[in-house]
Formats: sequence, structure tokens, C-alpha cells
Amino acid sequence: MKSRAPHNKRVPPVSHLRPGNDVSSASSQTVTLEKPVYGGSFLARVEGKAVFVPLTLPGEQARVRITEDKDKRGYAKAEVEQLITAAPQRIQPRCPHFGPCGGCNYQHTGHENQLAMKKEILRETLQRAGLAAPEEIGILAADPWEYRNRIRVSFDPDGKPGYRARRSHDLIAIRECPISAPLLVRAAMAAGEILSRVPHNLRPTEVLLFCNADESALLATFFVKEPAQLRLDSIAAALHERIPQLAGAELASGGRPGHPPRTLGRWGEPSISYRAAGVGYRVDHGAFFQVNRWLIDPMVQRVVAEQSGALAWDLFAGVGLFARQLANSFEKVVAVESAETSTRALSANLAGSGEEAIAASTLDFLRQNANQSRPDFIVVDPPRTGLGDEINRLLAATGAPRIAYVSCDPATLARDLRALTATGYTLEQVTMTDLFPQTFHLETIAALRRS
Repeated sequence: MKSRAPHNKRVPPVSHLRPGNDVSSASSQTVTLEKPVYGGSFLARVEGKAVFVPLTLPGEQARVRITEDKDKRGYAKAEVEQLITAAPQRIQPRCPHFGPCGGCNYQHTGHENQLAMKKEILRETLQRAGLAAPEEIGILAADPWEYRNRIRVSFDPDGKPGYRARRSHDLIAIRECPISAPLLVRAAMAAGEILSRVPHNLRPTEVLLFCNADESALLATFFVKEPAQLRLDSIAAALHERIPQLAGAELASGGRPGHPPRTLGRWGEPSISYRAAGVGYRVDHGAFFQVNRWLIDPMVQRVVAEQSGALAWDLFAGVGLFARQLANSFEKVVAVESAETSTRALSANLAGSGEEAIAASTLDFLRQNANQSRPDFIVVDPPRTGLGDEINRLLAATGAPRIAYVSCDPATLARDLRALTATGYTLEQVTMTDLFPQTFHLETIAALRRS
């Protein structure tokens, strides 16, 4: 793990607080910020109405301009016009793009304060759902910089890479991204320079870049609108000349929620090897893998530690990150995954281990197996939508004595935990896992035991 001196210069910044030109209301108010809320904003009140303000901190006083007034929902959104009183926890953001860029939310405060805010948000979310959270919520955290092993950037007309703006679909061109592995930033810049020489009508709109933990290998997926006439070979060869770590490239269309990517062409290798928790995993183009290269090992250890028995299920298994580790302490492991981009790698990663990889949705698998066998331990790692009513009922029907729930959304986690605890499970341990420092996103590991 890399270490870095803390970036703690306490300077109340101004530039990243300036509202954009798309403010639709001239309504301005002076408010005092109360607390953080999930989504990156902070709560203030105007005449009793909740107002959500980004880029602020609890205890600060600011003059804000209302940008959206949701009368029917009882809240409003606002942007800071002037910071009147700065909190002592405010620091100078490290990234020059912070504020306009939509990638980060919390660079204006130190990492310890970020952890405290996320822990507060998680506890409050569980409490609102009527859950008796453990008195102490654990924290898993690591270096908050250069942690991302995956980025997706778009390109402006000049070929400069960038991210979408915080409050619009505009592109914010970047020259650095301090939360990403340096190799990814270099590759994005090189790709932009290469694509700037490609005719506009043939140019890819985005590129997805993924590297392994030590930045020794890289995959790139270029997204285009169909029909595509771009020659991938020449683009990939040029990028490989600039970035020798490039192992493989893909040309694809789609690739957004609800629209799985369609592969149009390939260059080089279809996958790279990613060493994590003492094991080398095959990861293919587009396959799900945890994004924080500093925290994968301790996260896996927290999920599988001290678990053993005859049978374990890894549901929403991805490429088998947890399944491979469970194989060390269970007689049999069944890993279930539905995404085609992950199932091929999952089968390869479990090959020869005697464990079983099943290409199916978790819901379909549980419909067929919930009442047929009783696993000793179940890991669930669902998408942001969580599990839902039927999966919760089927999980309870298995009678599994222990469940580890790995969640990337505290609201759906709280909903599902409430359903599971109503069927006889006890919430024994909760760990806030800071997989996404500088952003509002948080991961949670919840340990449940059958009462």
C-alpha cells in the first residue's frame, strides 16, 4: 500500500464553490449547514424545508441560491453563492477540477472527517429503517488517493479526456485525476491525443480503462455509436506504443445500465490477471471487479474470516473474488453470476478447484435451490438495487446460519436487512468500507446470524 503525507492545509477555497451559469432561480438564502446526507450534499433548512447543498460542511454558514424547488416532495436543492463561515475541517482540495467535475464530493475535507461523515450517514440510514445497529460500526479504510483501478472517460472535440460535470452532462476536460491509478490517467491522455487525429464521425465517444493492482497490465474498451467504421487495430497499436502495459482492447457499443455492451472488435488479450488476497484472478473486458486496489485484500478478509463448513454460496459472484477464498475453508463452494462478461472468467477462476460456477441470476438460482439444500454460509454482493422482497424471502427459506451482505447502497441495504431480521436473523456486525474515498459512495459489510 502506498502512503502519502496528508494534504491538510486548511484554506477555505472559493473557486469550486461558485455556482454555474445554469442557475434557474434568483432565490437566495443564508443558511447554516447541519449534517451530511447520502448523495454528497449537506442539509440546511429554510422555513422548515430541507435544502440540500453540495460542497459545504456541517456548521458552516453560507449564502446559497435555490436551483431546484421540489414543492411536492418537500425539499429544495441549492448551490453556494458565498461561504460566510468555514468549518475548521475544511481544507484545500487537491484536485484542480474539484467542484465542476462530478467525480468527487468530499475533497474539501480531510479523510478522517470523510470517514466520520460516512459512518454517521450509515448509522442514521439503518436507524431510520428501524434496525438496531451494533453499538460500534467498524471501518475499513486505506490510502485515499490513486486507489481506482477503473475509470471511464469521454472526449471533447479536441480529443481531451474528461468526466461529466457535477450538475449537467457537460464534459469537464481533465489534466489529472488524483483518485485514479496514474497508469489510467496516462492512458486516458494518450488515448485522447491519438483519437484527436481520428475523424469526428468515426471517433469513439468514451473509453473504459481497467488496470491490475500493480499497474503492470491494462485493458481498454472504446465505445462507439453503431454502425462503427473505426479500425480498432491501428488505434490499439498506437496506444500500445505509448502505453506498453496495454494488454488488450475492445471496440463496443452500449454498455450503460440496462444496455449490456455489444463487442464489435478485439485486439490483443481478452483479459488480464489481477492478483488479490494471494490469488491471481482472470478479469475480462467489462467484468465486475472491486474498484479500490488498496482495500480489496482487507475487504475479502473481513467477509470470509473465520467462516468454514461444508457448503458456501457466493451469490452475485462476479469473477469469483470471494468464492476463491471460501474454497480454502469450505468443502464445497457454489458461485452464481449472470453477467456474461463475468461468467467466463468465473468459470476459469474456479477451474480445477472442485468448486461450482453457475451462470444464472441469483433469483433463478434461489428459486430452484432455496428449499433443496442448506448452506453453512452465504455471501451476497448485489448491485445498488439490492436484493428485493423475493430474494430476501428465499434467503430466509434456506435457513443458512450465517450471511455476509456486501452492499454499495445504504438505503437498499437497510431495506433488505429489515426484511432479513424480520425472518429471524440478527445483525451482528456492520463495517463501513471506504472503497470510494473523496466521493459520497460507501460500501458496507453486514454480518448476519440466524437467531
